[in-house]
Amino acid sequence: MDYLLKHPTHPTAEEIHWALSSTMPTLSRMTVYNSLNLFVACGAINAVDIDAGTRRFDGNANMHAHFMCRRCKIIVDVDIKDRDAVMQNIPEGVRADEVQFLYKGFCNKCLTNKNQQS
Repeated sequence: MDYLLKHPTHPTAEEIHWALSSTMPTLSRMTVYNSLNLFVACGAINAVDIDAGTRRFDGNANMHAHFMCRRCKIIVDVDIKDRDAVMQNIPEGVRADEVQFLYKGFCNKCLTNKNQQS
């Protein structure tokens, strides 16, 4: 949990395991996966399924959107200004327990590199 709070990069479980294994050599992958799944189940973190087949984890459990660069795959948080308006658009008679917004495009770094190559 501490790693996620200090590294808002939306890492995968494998990335978390790799980052922590140097200081915790006995840490198993299964412990990382089980801990992350428990944190998600408790609502302490969010599981982010943005990349096909890749689950990432987000220590920011507040409602927010994500932006993913199509080239470098960086994922950053995007604040949602009017959270009430988002929840008002849910159809009557249903109960949503998760809302995800995703913006895709190119980050500034990739746009700059793309323009320099042109």
